[in-house]
Amino acid sequence: MKVFILVKQELSHNSDADTVYESVLKKLKQFDIELVDDITDCDAYITIGGDGTILKAGAECAVYKKPLLGINTGRLGFMATLEKDSLDKLERLKNGDFKTNRRMLIEARVGERQPQILLNDVVLHRGAVERLPDFSVTRNGTEVIRVRADGIIISTPTGSTAYSLSAGGPIIEPELECFLVTALCPHTLFNRPMVFSPNGSLEISANNVSVCMDGGDGIILKENEKVVITKSEYCLEIIDIDGNNFYNAIHNKLMNPLK
Repeated sequence: MKVFILVKQELSHNSDADTVYESVLKKLKQFDIELVDDITDCDAYITIGGDGTILKAGAECAVYKKPLLGINTGRLGFMATLEKDSLDKLERLKNGDFKTNRRMLIEARVGERQPQILLNDVVLHRGAVERLPDFSVTRNGTEVIRVRADGIIISTPTGSTAYSLSAGGPIIEPELECFLVTALCPHTLFNRPMVFSPNGSLEISANNVSVCMDGGDGIILKENEKVVITKSEYCLEIIDIDGNNFYNAIHNKLMNPLK
């Protein structure tokens, strides 16, 4: 068994992630698991950090068809399936004693820019502009949503427990395949999140709003530009090494107070 590791980059060199990384290296040596520095040569990809670290690795893992194991050192770590106090269970990697869960990814193109492969969501937001923008969502050529709001979120089932949940969206089982559209603070009495089949595309238009993809830096959507969302040809396999299934994660990390 060969693994590649991505560690969350902290401002402090004495971060929790760095400490856990040293512990992980000792466990890998103990269990005779080889650490490699080339993702194409690994059997599994390990992230040490929180959900943001998993988001950074997700597309790369999917493209290279490498299963991902997240070790949580963050505040929530909803997608991570192994906690930092359970590192002895890394031995299961070598023995193949684990399950994988398949997650749908989306492809987002902003205007004529290069499309990006995403695990969580695309957020269009008015930013510092005082006037509320009008958002239009078109499904296979037919307008299905027109709303005046602070913003709009297009998420995967995995992303349904992120920003969309805070905006009143539903929780969707992550192994399903669909698009979830949730408005942010819509100025209307009648607005509900909508779920769409991943077959086909969604096109979102609005003037002078910021587009943020999987928590990355914002891109200004210019006049006459659109954001086009389609299902990606790639999927991400997430390793469940600790029996930390989706409903356990909801109970332990969303229903209980954050640690």
